[in-house]
Amino acid sequence: MVPWRTSDRHLPIAGRLIVAGTVAVMPTPLTTEAIRRAPKVLLHDHLDGGLRPATVIELAAASGYRGLPTTDPTELGRWFRDAADSGSLERYLETFAHTVGVMQSAPALTRVAAECAEDLAADGVVYAEVRFAPELHLESGLSLDEVVEAVLAGFAQGVARSGGGLRVGTLLTAMRHAARSMEIAELAVRYRDAGVVGFDIAGAEAGYPPTRHLDAFEYCQRENFHFTIHAGEAFGLPSIWQALQWCGADRLGHGVRIIDDITVHDDGTVTLGRLASYVRDKRIPLEMCPSSNVQTGAAKSIAEHPLGLLSRLRFRVTVNTDNRLMSGCSMSSEMAALVDAFGFGWTDLRWLTINAMKSTFIPFDQRLELIEGVIKPGYAELLGPV
Repeated sequence: MVPWRTSDRHLPIAGRLIVAGTVAVMPTPLTTEAIRRAPKVLLHDHLDGGLRPATVIELAAASGYRGLPTTDPTELGRWFRDAADSGSLERYLETFAHTVGVMQSAPALTRVAAECAEDLAADGVVYAEVRFAPELHLESGLSLDEVVEAVLAGFAQGVARSGGGLRVGTLLTAMRHAARSMEIAELAVRYRDAGVVGFDIAGAEAGYPPTRHLDAFEYCQRENFHFTIHAGEAFGLPSIWQALQWCGADRLGHGVRIIDDITVHDDGTVTLGRLASYVRDKRIPLEMCPSSNVQTGAAKSIAEHPLGLLSRLRFRVTVNTDNRLMSGCSMSSEMAALVDAFGFGWTDLRWLTINAMKSTFIPFDQRLELIEGVIKPGYAELLGPV
């Protein structure tokens, strides 16, 4: 079953078609600018992976950080993208030394969070869950609570400056190679009524299984608190299986390697293994980040990304940016790339967006309000009468 139609990709100029003397309104052409106007939902975006290059340079100068490879904004942006294009998750993660290095004061954290909200709002994002690891921002003496409060203040400022059309929920991330996951989980729960909506673990997967942090996940479950786990990006099915069956993850960060449990036969039929069937049947959201997955070697190219097949098979697929600076991407550019690679139309982008909104960590009634009051009307304007 193919869940998309391709007939709305190539449309007449101005979206109007003359039929037997009448004017029929056609869907808006699928340009990058039109996609930018579409309401979008972002579940997987790292705060320290989305800084503006100019901001990195200015914060480095203000804080005395001297590790930047260049102080030219254009060159620095290019350096981040080139350095992240290694095909290795470990090498990709090394680029964060520079962004984290300039995010060690409350004013810096507030500024970065505010600009993040502004940039997402300008890209048409109506709801975002942005994650960061508080333990990485303590080098200049901030406490964990001060880090969280500075970031939350920044998001509030950015949303206000953007006109209030964006809502941001925050995920607190623990580093899987460290031993502070329980502390970070408790921190996340402590700020659950202030804007923190979930918990996460991130970092290199190989050698650091999610089960090392089982006490943190069990604590979240006891507190009725949501969490996602980076799994199935650089490591395979065992990482996904542990995240779900041992740790109880609500969502999978990336989850690309679930494709290893799916067989496409020569006659075109598809067989799902038990784990893949479980993920699909349970509607477990997959936080997929196409450009980032290509950079880290999790996918060979956008055209070969598992998202295409998983969409056809009706997994709960979502589209995300991961790290907008390192990948030089936005939600609009990621969606445009999928249109080019898989022939997606407006109905598919709407399906992906609603998938994401259904999978957020905010209360059900608030999800439904955004789906019915913002997302569906926004896409209805783009689709035209059907």
